[in-house]
Order: sequence, then structure tokens, then C-alpha cells
Amino acid sequence: MTSKNSSWTPDPAAGHQGNEPFLLSPAGKDYLWGGNRLKEQFSKNMDLNPLAETWECSTHPDGPSTVISGKYQGQRLDEVLRACPWLKGTRHQNTDGLPVLIKLIDARQDLSVQVHPDDEYAREHENGSLGKLEMWYVLAASRDAKLVYGFYHDMDRETVRAGIENGTIEKYLQKIPVKKDDMFFVPAGRVHAIGAGVLLAEVQESSNLTYRLYDYGRMDKDGKPRPLHVQKALEVAELKGSSSPRQPMRVLKFQRGQASEFLCRCKYFQAERLLINTEQCREMACFQTGSASFQVLLCTEGCGVLFWQGGMLNFYQGDCIFVPAASAEIRIHGKAQFLKVEC
Repeated sequence: MTSKNSSWTPDPAAGHQGNEPFLLSPAGKDYLWGGNRLKEQFSKNMDLNPLAETWECSTHPDGPSTVISGKYQGQRLDEVLRACPWLKGTRHQNTDGLPVLIKLIDARQDLSVQVHPDDEYAREHENGSLGKLEMWYVLAASRDAKLVYGFYHDMDRETVRAGIENGTIEKYLQKIPVKKDDMFFVPAGRVHAIGAGVLLAEVQESSNLTYRLYDYGRMDKDGKPRPLHVQKALEVAELKGSSSPRQPMRVLKFQRGQASEFLCRCKYFQAERLLINTEQCREMACFQTGSASFQVLLCTEGCGVLFWQGGMLNFYQGDCIFVPAASAEIRIHGKAQFLKVEC
């Protein structure tokens, strides 16, 4: 792996050729609320305990992912894209890094109750950073698992602040039961928390801004209370009551050997679920990216093989594959499910 200040440059003779897909290795986070399922079920062999999050596709400086296959193997993803901006596509060539960050999250305990700022607030108050909106796709959930999603009814800052100080804030928080395959869109300003027992994939703006509103009085690994960011949180939080989020209509579009389901679209990304089953088909599922944007395939179930002219790539549950813009046609054989993200 090269250093952040590496002088590595791509092969000039390669030009814009060789836009083959490649595997990514994530950065890991050992937040105290995490569990071990990312190791046990997704083969994330990291020396972290617990393993709360893996940043699967990331160019964020707090946790960039690394290329582990193909011609860029061993290079950090942010370095590769800085040297080869055409891999991102024409829509993103003049931007620094990727507009999204894709994670796997294992909540053994409740996460803190938190909120994220929008872009305007972040630019003004956080040194020009992006704000943060996000989408959750639930991969597994215990029988009694819940999420916090806004407030049951309209609140004001004084009531919220008092609830935090006297420990009664939880009675105002809207808690939503969740199950496998649920999808939630969390706009900036929405107070939220992932509950214990939930394993999910998250697609978000490329930002690491979190304002912690309430943390159940927990201590960090040094025995100190984890810091809260109440003032900033109240400045950006939507305090009106939130309607209970409804799951979108689940419409699968079928082709031989594959099906797709639209999940979410916003300013920064669109996501869909892609199901592949070509084990008994002569035809293989196939697709290719356009010139405008890259795509990311996060394998959430199963395994298989990607083929393209001149190459192939085995994939397994938990693997994250970066597909450059204007890639060659890709064919997929196997039985698997993906979260497919395009920007």
C-alpha cells in the first residue's frame, strides 16, 4: 500500500483502457456498540474487536478502502481515482474523491441517538465538509429489533434539551420495528439511531459528520462519558413529528437469470437490489456502465464469478466490487444478491 503522499502515477500508455472491475478491501471501525457478525458472516478478517463498521467503498480520509485485485492492486482507492479520474465517469471527473461512502454496520448494542447536518450547514460550520444523508438496507434483524426515526410528535429545543439532561428523551423518540430487506431513507436533520440486533448496509454522502444527541450514559473504553454535541444537534435537527416511514412498493423486474428492484434515488446516488441466479441457465446476467458514472456492487448474499473480455473475478458474500465508468460488458454467473449503487 502506498502512503497518502505517494507519487504513484498510472501507466501513461494505458490511457483510458483497462476499465475492468476490481475488488475493494474496507477500512474497519471498532466502535463500542459493534459485534462480530461482519467477521463471522461476511469474512471481514480484521484485527478489531468489536468490528462495528466496514467502510467498503470509501475515499474519505477517515477510512479509505484499498484495491485488492487487478492492475491497481495494493493502491488506496482515493489515490487510484486521483490519478485516473476517468474511472469515476464524466459526471465526477472534476470532483475530489467519490460522492458516496458505502458501509456494512453491525449493531450489537443500540447506536447513539444522533443527527447529521445538511450540506449548507456543514460548509459553513465544518470547514467546507459535505453534510450527510443516508439510506439503510437491512440485511438481518433480531425479532425485537427497532430503529429510532424522528419524534412521535412536534418537539421544541427546550423540551429536547431537558429530556437529554434528565434521561427522559427516549419516550419522545419514534421507534420502528424492522426486519430483513427493509429500506429506510434518512435525510439530513432527521434524528435517528440504529437499534441493537440490526445488521445493515448503508449508502451515504461521503461525510463523517455526526452530532451525538443522546448516548444512554455510556462510557468509552477509557471509562469516560462519550461526548455529546447537543447544541449543534439542536441547530440542525428536524423537531417536528415524523410520520412512520413506509416501505416502498417492492417491484421486481425480471430477466432470464436476474431480477432487479429499485430502492432509492436522491441527489447523490441511486440504489437497487440485484438478484442473480444463473446456476441453471446457459445465459449469464450481463450489464455495463455508461460513461457518466461508476457503479458499485456490494454482494450481500451468495457467490459467483464476474467475466469480461480478458478477465474474470470470483466474488463472495461481503465482497465489494468497483465497476469503472465505460467498463467492458460484464457477465455474471452464480447465485447472489447485490446492493448496486450508481451516482
